[in-house]
Amino acid sequence: MADKADRATDLAQQHVDDALASRSFIGVDMAAAPGAECQGCGTEIPTARRKAAPWAKTCIDCQEINERRQRYGR
Repeated sequence: MADKADRATDLAQQHVDDALASRSFIGVDMAAAPGAECQGCGTEIPTARRKAAPWAKTCIDCQEINERRQRYGR
């Protein structure tokens, strides 16, 4: 019979597996991936950025704005 630590370990592993599965880019051509729209401004994320950073959800301009806000707290 599994104890609480075993169940917690299994649950944590399931969360890790789910996170990795949702971020799997192996064998995927990110340049052709649908939904390559910036979450900040809605413009298309350039192909070069999608290839270099397939996890990117924002265009370069919006990413720079986000980083400045984090750095300066605005």
